[in-house]
Amino acid sequence: MAVERTLSIIKPDATERNLTGKINTLFEDAGLRIVAQKRIHLSPAQAGKFYEVHAERPFFGELTEFMARSPVVVQVLEGEGAVAKNREVMGATNPAEADEGTVRKSFAQSIGENSVHGSDSAENAAIEIAFFFSGLELVG
Repeated sequence: MAVERTLSIIKPDATERNLTGKINTLFEDAGLRIVAQKRIHLSPAQAGKFYEVHAERPFFGELTEFMARSPVVVQVLEGEGAVAKNREVMGATNPAEADEGTVRKSFAQSIGENSVHGSDSAENAAIEIAFFFSGLELVG
């Protein structure tokens, strides 16, 4: 399996509860390495641009409002099969359906406030990483 990079966002519901370290421990314990990380506060426009693929969906306004509510931690994770590994560690979107020990089973408050975002493919990971980071910030 190839070494990949993927984007991870620790969402407002998790940063508000000071869970960044606990969530990062789960990623690192799974063999993922944090090669870039920063805490930012998205504006509604920035959140809308990032999630524009969902612009026509009924939850878009609620999603962008939520993502702009409080700071988030954006980070790049690196490792063997990082996209799939990150998604495994995150767990199912619905925390009630997530496996024990996953981020969402452990920390998510609801389907909407599910603590983390992760890229769904290597192609989208590259786009999402470039949205938040310059090449100089990736220090793996």
